Amino acid sequence: MKDHFEHEEEFHADELREIRRDRKILSRKDRSKFKKTDLTKQKKGPPPGDFKEGRVLAIMADGILVDSDDVLYTCNLRGSLKKENLQIKNLIAVGDLVLFDPEGKSIVYIQERYSVLSRAEQITRRKEQLIAVNIDQVLITASVVTPPLKTSLIDRYIIAALKGNMTPVIVINKIDLLKDHMEEKRLFEETLAVYRKLKIPIFPVSTTTGEGIEALKKAMEGKSSVFSGQSGTGKSSLINAITGLSLLTGEVVEKTGKGSHTTTSSKLLPIEGHGFCIDTPGIKSFGMWDLKEEEVRSFFSEIDEAGRECKFPNCSHLHEPECAVQKALEEGEISRLRFDSYCALIMSLKDYLKR
Repeated sequence: MKDHFEHEEEFHADELREIRRDRKILSRKDRSKFKKTDLTKQKKGPPPGDFKEGRVLAIMADGILVDSDDVLYTCNLRGSLKKENLQIKNLIAVGDLVLFDPEGKSIVYIQERYSVLSRAEQITRRKEQLIAVNIDQVLITASVVTPPLKTSLIDRYIIAALKGNMTPVIVINKIDLLKDHMEEKRLFEETLAVYRKLKIPIFPVSTTTGEGIEALKKAMEGKSSVFSGQSGTGKSSLINAITGLSLLTGEVVEKTGKGSHTTTSSKLLPIEGHGFCIDTPGIKSFGMWDLKEEEVRSFFSEIDEAGRECKFPNCSHLHEPECAVQKALEEGEISRLRFDSYCALIMSLKDYLKR
């Protein structure tokens, strides 16, 4: 098995090359219109008028699907809303609570969000891309074998969930494939041990055998959840198993081992027990939004705790002498999986600052 840090570097290599190429093109364009005063304006209250309240169920090519008292409306954003925050790529997301004009089918106000799952926009990394909002928990969906388990991606989602005021929950799908793959089974078992020790809920499941599905259903009862993760991990299949729906599902491309994008837009779906879940398009990589290098260690609690014993108070734990984190790693008190994720995230943030 490859070293996990090497695997993480390969995982992001293509993305970094694409970003550098696109930055060269975009750097010639004038961004002076993005005035700081526009970005820091306080959110205005709702406009006067007789409007309906609703929740955004889906963002579609022909408009925004809004549910209000079990009646569906296809709406558009009022033009004035599009000027509110130039730092966000998509101004509205699945889960948003809105006020809209039922006659003109125009959304006039987006209510304040209590939680946000987002990532850095893929090309420029200068805008926030909303994935889902007003949700309780992020079901970080991974799989084994096809595509392989990537704990580095899990850790990025954990950080995004915590930063966005949501509970991270790990779902590892396709565990029925492990019986024929001993190396992947060892990684899976180590992953279970690592996150259970950190007290992060983790559910091994299989939509093929049904294993773990009932336990996952119970964890979703009465809550709003979003399935999010790498392409091909089986998010749509899991939602089919939980809701009884028949969402389109896809196969992993055999040549690359990567998943195909069967979900092209996010959608909100009701579940039993007065909750709902959101299916989101799969991703190949997850760029962190608004994460500073000095913040990273606080999201790796075991590294942060061990680091208090380092000789130097500003120790990065990457190369300094008499580093307590390196010692804990050698003694097996800190998982190599988590440490490699930490290192890769620090290095990716350093690389971003250089561009």
